[in-house]
Amino acid sequence: MILIDEAIWPNHGTVWGHLVSDTSLDELHAFARRAGIPERGFDNDHYDYPIERREALIALGAEPVTARELLRRLQAAGLRVRQRDKGPKGV
Repeated sequence: MILIDEAIWPNHGTVWGHLVSDTSLDELHAFARRAGIPERGFDNDHYDYPIERREALIALGAEPVTARELLRRLQAAGLRVRQRDKGPKGV
């Protein structure tokens, strides 16, 4: 399932949230392609999305959850990449 949390992270003149899969990265990448999210939005285990896209992503099938629930389900799926394990973006 594709999960989406609230957009609360300010940057680049907007507010950002996270989009993850609790199943596989293949599912996440396929959803992002369908939604028109650029690959540069991927950060090891999630895509960042701007608040302006939230309702459209939900309409495409993303399930709204709290940030805590998103993290719990990402960890349970074994897909969570801890901050300290992340390499430079794009690597």
